[in-house]
Amino acid sequence: MAAQNLIMALLVLACTAYAVWTLMPSNARRAIASRVLKWSLPEVMLRPFQKAMKPAGACGGCDSCGDAKPAVKSAVQPIRFHRMTKR
Repeated sequence: MAAQNLIMALLVLACTAYAVWTLMPSNARRAIASRVLKWSLPEVMLRPFQKAMKPAGACGGCDSCGDAKPAVKSAVQPIRFHRMTKR
């Protein structure tokens, strides 16, 4: 029974760490990642921290989309008014 409780505690701890890392602001994530990258850890464990150090994925910031061209919108677009129906 003790082994089952230990496994469950480790699982809950891992899920909590993942949720905190995912919901953490990017500035805090970068600060933590820069400190962890100074440690000598295996490459597999460093990948999420290396990914956190890259710029965030807003359009136009990283040019990783390749030859993706933005859609051209016409300057004039019609405005449509809809009447409310009475119930």
